[in-house]
Amino acid sequence: MIITLAFLDIKPESVEDFIAASKANAEASRQEPGVTQFNLTRQLDVPTNFTLVEEYRDIDAVEAHRTTDHYLTWKATVEPMQASPRHSHRYEIL
Repeated sequence: MIITLAFLDIKPESVEDFIAASKANAEASRQEPGVTQFNLTRQLDVPTNFTLVEEYRDIDAVEAHRTTDHYLTWKATVEPMQASPRHSHRYEIL
């Protein structure tokens, strides 16, 4: 299993639109055969900071996700909403 944590800092005026776009992406992502979990979380003390918690069966599922229409639409939609570039880390479950 591969876990990806993607960290996003969103402009305050874009938070609601970001949440809507990210929820739609998460719902579509959960339908992918290699995705076992896909959740949007928000930092309690900094409500413009979000983390996507993504769990995949394997690295092939990660790469397949990055080619889906819903991911590419989400990425293009939310990039202008970001206060800084997003970053992510991948982990493996041992």
